[in-house]
Amino acid sequence: MLFILKKTVGGLLLPLPFILLIMAFALVLLWMTRWQKTGKVCFSLSWLLLLLLSLQPVADSLLRPIESEYPTYQPQAHPPVKYVVVLGGGYTFNPDWAPSSNLISNSLPRVAEGIRIYRANPGAKLIFTGGAAMTNPVSSAAVAGKVAESLGVPESDILLLDKPKDTHEESQQVKMLIGQQPFVLVTSANHLPRAMIFFHQQGSSPIPAPANQLAIDSPLNPWERTLPQALYFSHSERAWYETLGRAWQWLSRDKAAAD
Repeated sequence: MLFILKKTVGGLLLPLPFILLIMAFALVLLWMTRWQKTGKVCFSLSWLLLLLLSLQPVADSLLRPIESEYPTYQPQAHPPVKYVVVLGGGYTFNPDWAPSSNLISNSLPRVAEGIRIYRANPGAKLIFTGGAAMTNPVSSAAVAGKVAESLGVPESDILLLDKPKDTHEESQQVKMLIGQQPFVLVTSANHLPRAMIFFHQQGSSPIPAPANQLAIDSPLNPWERTLPQALYFSHSERAWYETLGRAWQWLSRDKAAAD
């Protein structure tokens, strides 16, 4: 119940639902009350917020500080490891689709980076984490494992942790499986700082490996920087999502310490 409540409340606090709620409030004021000026101000501010968060310079300036905390994993800079852990993300499961099509949004880049690192560490095992969604009998870990197999990873080198529902539970399950052995931790660059905290709290020894970097530093066409786009709004959303996640992580840690 707490997990569902956390996801629901967190989802409503993301930029798009939040902006739509402000717009709805503004429309109520404009159509059903005498508070016309307040309604106009609320609607104008929500429109301006939607515009700004959809612009590349704004969105990526919000996301870049989070993503740049850890550099890309370079095999030559680290000793060999026996395990590469890839955290679960968005997914679905349609057996008629190409395997990789079942990994949504951030998941496919995580799996691709995990396989790259696995191949750079001969003899290593790939660990995929993530439980099943409420309406899906197949787990996130199982779908990622099927994609890895389709890309040439032997089934014998794949381990699945298909019970965890969130990063905290993933960190607990990984610790139970491999103890304090060092391992490479692969997840989205914007999620990695929060994930590293969870794993360090378990006493694990993760080596950070960011995947799916989104904030763009390389040259873009002028119109890509100046025109609002849904792509860049999603970057703003990721920055806000991780900020909320860090706040919840901090509150949960303080509560646990008090208990």
